[in-house]
Amino acid sequence: MIHTPMDKIAEATPEPLARKVRGLSDRAIAWIFVAPSIFLLLAVNIFPLIWTIRLSFTNYKVNRPNREIDFVGLRNYERILTDSDTWMTMQATAHFLIWTIVLQVLIGFALAYLLNMKFKGNDMWTTIIVFPMMLSPAVVGNFWTFLYQPQIGLFNYVVTFFTGGDPSSFSMIGDVQLASWAIVIVDTWMWTPFVMLICLAGLRSIPDSIYEAAECDRASKWRQFWTITIPMALPFLMLAVLFRGIENFKMFDLVVQLTGGGPGNTTTLTSIDLKREAFEKWRTGYSSAYAVTLFVTVFGLASIYVKALNKVKER
Repeated sequence: MIHTPMDKIAEATPEPLARKVRGLSDRAIAWIFVAPSIFLLLAVNIFPLIWTIRLSFTNYKVNRPNREIDFVGLRNYERILTDSDTWMTMQATAHFLIWTIVLQVLIGFALAYLLNMKFKGNDMWTTIIVFPMMLSPAVVGNFWTFLYQPQIGLFNYVVTFFTGGDPSSFSMIGDVQLASWAIVIVDTWMWTPFVMLICLAGLRSIPDSIYEAAECDRASKWRQFWTITIPMALPFLMLAVLFRGIENFKMFDLVVQLTGGGPGNTTTLTSIDLKREAFEKWRTGYSSAYAVTLFVTVFGLASIYVKALNKVKER
């Protein structure tokens, strides 16, 4: 008779313990296996959050660990909310966030609508369009930095081909007025395929029988689009906005590769400003309060948005 390792473990288990294990319900056994993972996730996520909240009420500086830590109450939060530079950073983040979401949703939904028609070569074009989102943000940043070069970059030559100007007459990442739009263009190019895939899943989930019934009622294509396609794909659109909004709010690596937050502080987003406060100025207590403020802002807005999303799904 062959004894497997599990058989040997079962034989070595004391009878009182074996009876207890045999008496456990399926839910209890499931919790026994899941509990270690949950404990590890809580330790990795919850403890740093609690520690950050604690530090946000102090003047602690990590480069001076032996310095006496003083409790400063809400002073760090007050400085954040009254600092004009912080509000300028918030404004730059909002500009980046709004325009990238608008462009990605419009272009992504348009591409998904075209690909949903299932024409010849549909799969090939889908693969080509999805390619940018497969790349690393650092690679994309270096790639577009080269394209944006005024002297040798392809982007300036394409623009001046249609406008008739001089390719070296402007610099997308060196001009105060154009730098923020340069980041918007790159992020839109990279993440529009992500929105397209979500919208495409929504469009393909609509039953063909609904369109057939609408055609029997002599509804035009335009009316079908506004009364069937848009309402039924709206939850997927809102889901794409939620994902991209959260991701773009914490955008860091792509902006650092393209502009480094410049020229000046034109493209300094909240993530870059937070990194400078924490690891360049070493204001750990202040940066902790900054991080908590951003977390509460994102969590609050996301919670309100999810409630609106759930109401749309219930229609």
